[in-house]
Amino acid sequence: MYPQSIVRWIRWCLTVLCTLGGLTHLTAQNAKALKSYDPYLIVLGTAQDAGAPQIGCQKSCCTKRFSDPTLKKQVTSLGIVDPVTGQTFLLEATPDIILQNRELQQEIKTNAPLPNGILLTHAHIGHYSGLQFLGKEATNATKIPVYVMPKMQRFLEENGPWSQLVAEENIRLVPMTAEVAVQLTPQLKITPHLVPHRDEFSETVAYTVEGPNTSVLFIPDIDKWERWSTHINAKVSEVDIAFLDATFYNAEEINNRDISQIPHPFVIETMKRFEDASDSEKNKIHFIHLNHTNPLLDPNSDASNYVISNGFRIARKSMKIPL
Repeated sequence: MYPQSIVRWIRWCLTVLCTLGGLTHLTAQNAKALKSYDPYLIVLGTAQDAGAPQIGCQKSCCTKRFSDPTLKKQVTSLGIVDPVTGQTFLLEATPDIILQNRELQQEIKTNAPLPNGILLTHAHIGHYSGLQFLGKEATNATKIPVYVMPKMQRFLEENGPWSQLVAEENIRLVPMTAEVAVQLTPQLKITPHLVPHRDEFSETVAYTVEGPNTSVLFIPDIDKWERWSTHINAKVSEVDIAFLDATFYNAEEINNRDISQIPHPFVIETMKRFEDASDSEKNKIHFIHLNHTNPLLDPNSDASNYVISNGFRIARKSMKIPL
């Protein structure tokens, strides 16, 4: 048997090598994005709706983040940039929209203070509550396009304080239809797909974002894969990159709630579904929307190392994907 110090050193080396291997593809794409006028996607947050640390959490996963603000993880959001038209778009209006919008606008280096559009997936707090900062108490925006499905549109129109944003024309609701592509710019289009989820106030959608060269699937929230009429393996095969719901790594991390009431697909379940897939298919998958208890939030955890060593990827803030 090797001494524990050597074992830890070997494990650290493997983690670093796996991480670098997992980022090689993205690094090459980053270089391409910087050298061209192709549109691109940027990861602005990777955490579950309530962020990390989470309010009231006394677990070790949060205590270290409370004591060190640099370890804070922002709520899941993607930004889209089109350098040709100078336009930007936000996927999700999260509680962290203030900083996420700033990071997105700095990408395009224009004087525009706000994005050219916001696309929502559903009416759970981490996905739409950032709209409040477009109202008169904050930026008092003017007709920011907010792309919505029918139930989401009614929810915003008929319930305060969101209805005030509509009445005051801080936002302009843009209706969408499932499986019908929306042309955002001449280079970019996005298609909503209905997915099963906890739909108390609105339907829930995933998105496929398509640019001139690359297509990206974004599913931040969904119930177990078998509840979706679309087979996830087939859906991933249709795109180049897939950001998939990874709220929980496994059932063990949730010991104070009924896990059946929050039936997200566990990371280990998704990996099992793709265990016979090719390396190129596994490499497409980027796990995102991580609960504060999820060990994948820590890039140095054994779980992160295991996921990467099995050919999958983990979304990290500021990653860029050329489209």
